[in-house]
Amino acid sequence: MNRTLPFLLLAVAPLALNASSLTSLTYRGGDNPNATTQPASGVVTGKVALADGQPAEGVSVLVKGTSIGTPVEADGSFRLRVPAGAHTLAITYLGYLTQEIPVEVTAKGTINVPAVTLVKGDNQLTEVQITETRNINQRPTSVGKMPVRPFDLPQSVVTVSQQTLEQQQVLRLSDAIVNVSGIYVTSTTGGTQEELGSRGFAYGSNNTFKNGVRFNNGVMPEASSLESMEVLKGSAAILYGNVAAGGVLNLVTKKPKFEQGGTAALRVGSFGFWKPMVDVYGAVGQSEKVAFRLNGTYEQAGSFRDEVESNRVYVNPSLLFKLSPKTTLVVEGDYLRDNRTPDFGVGAVDYQIFESRTRFLNVAGARNATQQTSTTATLSSRLSDVWQVRAVAGFQRYDNEQRSAARPVASVITPGPNYGNWNRNLQRSKTRENYYLAQLDFTGTFRTGFLGHTLLVGADVDQYQTNNLAYTARPYDALNLLDPTKAVSLPAGTVPVGGFDELALNTRTLGNTRRAGFYAQDMLTFTEQLKALVGLRWSYQETPSDVYTYTPPTAAVQQVTVRENRRFDNAVTPRLGLVYQPIKTLSLFASFSNSFSPNTGIDNTGRNLAPSMIKQYELGVKNDLFHGLLSANVTAYQIVNNNQAQTIQQYFAGGVLNPAWNPNFTAAQELAGEVTSKGVEVDVFSKPYLGWTFIAGYSYNNTAYTKSNIYSTGSRLRYNPAHTANLSLYYNFNNLFADHTFLRGLNAGITSYYVGDKIAGRNPRNQYDKDGNLIPDANKFITIPNYLLFDASLGYTYDRFSLRVKAANLLNELSYNLHDDNSVNPIAPRNYSATLAYKIR
Repeated sequence: MNRTLPFLLLAVAPLALNASSLTSLTYRGGDNPNATTQPASGVVTGKVALADGQPAEGVSVLVKGTSIGTPVEADGSFRLRVPAGAHTLAITYLGYLTQEIPVEVTAKGTINVPAVTLVKGDNQLTEVQITETRNINQRPTSVGKMPVRPFDLPQSVVTVSQQTLEQQQVLRLSDAIVNVSGIYVTSTTGGTQEELGSRGFAYGSNNTFKNGVRFNNGVMPEASSLESMEVLKGSAAILYGNVAAGGVLNLVTKKPKFEQGGTAALRVGSFGFWKPMVDVYGAVGQSEKVAFRLNGTYEQAGSFRDEVESNRVYVNPSLLFKLSPKTTLVVEGDYLRDNRTPDFGVGAVDYQIFESRTRFLNVAGARNATQQTSTTATLSSRLSDVWQVRAVAGFQRYDNEQRSAARPVASVITPGPNYGNWNRNLQRSKTRENYYLAQLDFTGTFRTGFLGHTLLVGADVDQYQTNNLAYTARPYDALNLLDPTKAVSLPAGTVPVGGFDELALNTRTLGNTRRAGFYAQDMLTFTEQLKALVGLRWSYQETPSDVYTYTPPTAAVQQVTVRENRRFDNAVTPRLGLVYQPIKTLSLFASFSNSFSPNTGIDNTGRNLAPSMIKQYELGVKNDLFHGLLSANVTAYQIVNNNQAQTIQQYFAGGVLNPAWNPNFTAAQELAGEVTSKGVEVDVFSKPYLGWTFIAGYSYNNTAYTKSNIYSTGSRLRYNPAHTANLSLYYNFNNLFADHTFLRGLNAGITSYYVGDKIAGRNPRNQYDKDGNLIPDANKFITIPNYLLFDASLGYTYDRFSLRVKAANLLNELSYNLHDDNSVNPIAPRNYSATLAYKIR
């Protein structure tokens, strides 16, 4: 697809924050880009603490009378570039007395001001506008578990801020991931979930976290409650154990605040969409020790797809307890009820998609009902100036019942009068899952001689208790995938069922997966320029399951058979990374890490297969340019799974019997395959400058079989686009209309996202008969059309009211998200939405 990316304005919606004894003021944080217009500048450094021992992160350091300022780091330190001359620093924090410090800044000089301790105050607060703080390379993330800047990590880390999520009116995770290179939607099976991937590997429930706790991504999570979205690319096995090699995604929800405030909003859109939202927070009563937050939404919508509809309810309460000056406890709840029509898309005939956007192929009464409830308690304590501890306990309950027609695949694929006919079966399933987690982390920052340490030592245990019920699929009726109105009959003698309640229970599978891990990781600082990250994890996993199989109700004798499965896996996963920073704004890194993937098959002796070990190599460069105004990061990687499980083939080419084949285990597997993923990712983020902000990215990936006894060398793995690109551009008219109060609240923006060279279907296999002849294989690839999503938005804020309108997929692109050849789900056409919000103070 050859298109020039449209270049329009994008918006930066200002955030409001109360700060002591200051009038309305905008600051940009870090080294101020406006300083480049000054004849000369210097640097002011220092450290801030709070008198009650609370972390000082979030304290603002501002140069009075200017728009120059920065928040302090997690340890209270700050570094600010200031024009040469005499100035006054104002150090402020909500609920504390402002301190002012006079400084005399010399050209190219550095001044270290004495340590400052802020004390509580009751002074009247007025409004300060904040457009940005630290850039993505300087802002520590919770997904990395260490108080270390991403700039110092030998790994790619990206955070999508709440400001960006709100500007783009993010509704689903697929709307948010357009801001991160190399992460993409792999499929949307049944239209009930969004399956994501990165670097050729799927983000299953093992790779998806909310506030650091795994959650079942079989349902689409609620985005309105998010404070940020964190993506840790590449291997994260040392921190999280059994996770896929592509990376992990952590959703951070909004946290309680002691100041009173909130938002009430209503979003409406195309296809009958409407969604009221509320978010309130504040101290409990007049307490200085307990604060709360409550997010809640209700959503109801039709669809561009015929007969598809949905409704969902979400509630997210949380409490913050200040147990002592150095200890806090956050308790969070999460409830989601999601009901929607399961929709396996438009179908395919002989691996061909016949273009359609609205064709619906499910039956009346089809339903996918999910309830997800969770609670998390996080205890954080600063034990000393060196050591901190963080303990997390979590529980999640996931319940799902699906009643649906089977996935549409034509039973007649030969051209003729019956071409495209499909014998439609009904199917039914129930899933119940309880998940428990406990995690303990100690972090310390100290020195041993010349060597600096940021040490993480931790342990985690978790448990999945699952109960899956599968019912026997039965014929219901027949139709034609290309023309659902065409009269089609089931084969003669077929007895159809009249509804879902007639389906009989087939199997009940009870699982009780238990995992444990111990890990240690140390960021070693040799000099300001040279650092190393070393770590090791030991993981243990038990995966017992019992499968109960029931005879059909029509059987003469009713009985239940039980098959017990037991497997025990353990793995050691090391990590080593080097970071070289020749100057303060440039970081070069290289890393090696291992991860593991348990296998479910058996070998030719009937024993469980060992886990597959996956090696990952990564090289990268991180840049902070123009005094921190622009962050530009480039990463190259190679991931190799050289012992992938594959089915043992009976014959080699030439009719030679495979000595590993055992007729007693016809489905036996061997660790004989190799898959290699390699690629490049580019992420560029700016901080606001003269009203402008932008995000850009590009990724290239090739994931293919590099050794296989089944597939051809070079055969690509499905669902992974070779190319993705993104560009978001925002403009805030505050500077342009500085003298026009009514127009200052105007903002506008665009977001564009390109996906190219993506395949689905099924990989063709190389299979031979006993004479060495290649057996023709019916499997084929499906080429998914490239597409460019282009969205535009316009917003306006006046006093406490804000209105934002959005037009999505303005080019009305048509493409699909596919799973195999039987869940072909079109992307949404051009659509519109508007959000009206009222800010509560």
